[in-house]
Amino acid sequence: MAFPDKPIAHLLGSNGPVHALAYSASPGTYILAGSADRSIRLYNPQPSTSIHPNSHVAKSSSVSSAAPVVPEGRLIQTYSAHGYEVLSLTVASDNARFASSGGDRAVFLWDVATAQTLRRFGGTQQSHTARINCVAFAGEDDSLLVSGSLDTSVRIWDVKSNSLKPIQVLTEARDSISAVAVRGPEIVSGSVDGRVRTYDVRMGRCTTDVIGPSVTSLCLTKDGKAVLVSSLDSKLRLMDRESGGCLKTYSNPEWKNEDLRVQSILGGKEQFVLTGDEMTASPGRNGEGRIWAWDVLTGELKAKVAVPWGPAGLGPKKSIGKDGKPKERSNVLSCFAWRENGFGDQYCVSGTSGIVTVFGYN
Repeated sequence: MAFPDKPIAHLLGSNGPVHALAYSASPGTYILAGSADRSIRLYNPQPSTSIHPNSHVAKSSSVSSAAPVVPEGRLIQTYSAHGYEVLSLTVASDNARFASSGGDRAVFLWDVATAQTLRRFGGTQQSHTARINCVAFAGEDDSLLVSGSLDTSVRIWDVKSNSLKPIQVLTEARDSISAVAVRGPEIVSGSVDGRVRTYDVRMGRCTTDVIGPSVTSLCLTKDGKAVLVSSLDSKLRLMDRESGGCLKTYSNPEWKNEDLRVQSILGGKEQFVLTGDEMTASPGRNGEGRIWAWDVLTGELKAKVAVPWGPAGLGPKKSIGKDGKPKERSNVLSCFAWRENGFGDQYCVSGTSGIVTVFGYN
């Protein structure tokens, strides 16, 4: 299977970097994007008509008329209640609800249809005391929410209870919780302290795997036997969850991830590992970002895909550096989502530019 490297849609509307992406649950028709502008947007990546010229295509002769026009997806709904940037999203399996978290120190539970918040978990003495980096549904019928925070704790919330207090607080980490993943009774957390911790909630047991460098993202395989771990040493590791051993390491001399929280995921029916690039701006790139994709089994680099700042003719506005001179900006791709949890026919990426680019098999 070739890696899909052709954009099929641009999703516009965010007024700042996008930090979180999520597909709706099966059949995965819609995409949610959480932004630094404090809003969450719901898109249908399919254009409203089969021929939908991109309104942002520049009319100047500098844009080749032969270049394929990437259509715009449709903005369906905007969800506005956050007072700070949105950092994480999770969608319930019935697609009627989703949850979000960010700088508010509270987890927001949303009704998709009405765009209203059903609950907010936070604001009590037992709540998170700093920004919430990650949130995930858990439990039977998605009756629980699990959140991880800069305050170094993981908290479990009962969606069906009227109580605003967490039902459990996990405090083993020594630094910020950057990622959480859930499988059955197990909660897996990644922390800036360089550890991946697995909690068996039913057994009351915690297993710790030492990665070393700060952990920035986690992605479980479908069978739950392995987890893809991103860390700030320019390496991705596929870890065996039973033994704690490293099954495969993914890296490249040209790929760097040492400073920023860049997500990595599994896709293409778990044939590919893909992640973004925190490269600094370089002349002539006009804000291009890059997707890196490796073969899961061999560790061979399969693709390096350039991602424009946005639609043709829409490049980054120059920012002013501390020295007062114009500074070129780069599209750091920090968040990814693959349809059907990695088994669908498309994926989406975004980051600094605030424009979501959807790729697929044409």
